[in-house]
Amino acid sequence: MNAVQGHGPGSGDGAAKPSMRGALVDAAFELFRERGFEQTTVDDIVKLAGVGRRSFFRYFPSKEDVVFPDHEGCLAEMTDFLRHGSGEEEPVARVCDAARLVMRMYAANPSFSVQRYRLTRSVPGLRHHELSVVWRYERALADYLRRRFTGWSGGTLRADVIAAAVVAAHNNALRSWLRSGGQGDVTARVDHALEYVRSTWGSGAEAPGEGEGATDDVVVLIAKRGTPMWRVVRGVEATLDEA
Repeated sequence: MNAVQGHGPGSGDGAAKPSMRGALVDAAFELFRERGFEQTTVDDIVKLAGVGRRSFFRYFPSKEDVVFPDHEGCLAEMTDFLRHGSGEEEPVARVCDAARLVMRMYAANPSFSVQRYRLTRSVPGLRHHELSVVWRYERALADYLRRRFTGWSGGTLRADVIAAAVVAAHNNALRSWLRSGGQGDVTARVDHALEYVRSTWGSGAEAPGEGEGATDDVVVLIAKRGTPMWRVVRGVEATLDEA
């Protein structure tokens, strides 16, 4: 995971000195608690952290990005995880495992994750920023599934629907845990939610080439020469009805 894990509000035992990146995150959240997000400026953050503005923007493109310091690293880890599979894994199970990487990122620092969740709930601009991050995770899952479902009837649609379902299930369980203040077993919650998706989409899946437009029946009908066409058609219809 990203190097800032172990830093941030309420993390660690203070024995290790945070990196500059971690120091900026710590300073930002301290100020967000004291003044609020909107009232805190980048200048305030760098002053408290004891660094210059250039150092801040070396790590974070904007003030909003300092609230989500670990997502870039997690997205890169997810992309790498999906890219380096053997290709033999069940696709839906694979994307469910990829989603668990995000859960583990949050679980690595519960107090920071809960504080961030509460902050994003109170600041609409941060909520919009978070949604853009979630969309990037969903696209990574969908891109992987599209490759795995190449040649399937409706493969692209199937990939996009499953990716959205995985994200929705994961986020439903994760946010329930965050609303509780980080109490209980987040792994069990997320596993339960993802199993619902896997059991719905991962078992009994259509084989490549199946689906609409790919299940036409073939009927062989033997008729005497000169049999009226209407009788031939009726014979075909009767055979299909029996099937």
